[in-house]
Amino acid sequence: MIKVGDKVPSATLRTMGPEGPKAVTTEELFAPGKKVVVFALPGAFTPTCSAKHVPGFVAEADKFKAKGVDTIACISVNDAFVMGAWGKDQKSGDKVMMLGDGAAEFTNAMGLSMDLTKNGMGVRSQRYAMIVKDGKVDQLFVEKPGAFEVSAAENVLKHL
Repeated sequence: MIKVGDKVPSATLRTMGPEGPKAVTTEELFAPGKKVVVFALPGAFTPTCSAKHVPGFVAEADKFKAKGVDTIACISVNDAFVMGAWGKDQKSGDKVMMLGDGAAEFTNAMGLSMDLTKNGMGVRSQRYAMIVKDGKVDQLFVEKPGAFEVSAAENVLKHL
């Protein structure tokens, strides 16, 4: 599992653009000079993710920007189409970049995948948040299974 001080692994994620899915590399997202807050979760449209996790970051987006955060990104093992639809549903607009990690490339490289096959979901991301500065993990907040505390927007804000 990735740890504080590590460089974020190289991977290609996807966001929904006006002309369809658009590739976003981790090198681009976490470029030198950028401060990025990432939160990852098990799945789009799932209960805790939709009722608490995404809404918290959308509601607090201005506070993150005021603390020098360049980008807030939500990553899930879903495709860009699903993430785009979920972003519209959540009214994330330009506050939270919704990124699909459809094949779990990034999630596996981070060492933060979990197998939810028995629940019919396949390989998914653990719930976590991190603050990335200049391409390196500055803070990492990994939830215990079933929990929603340390990766919440309010907690991440306290660490900026």
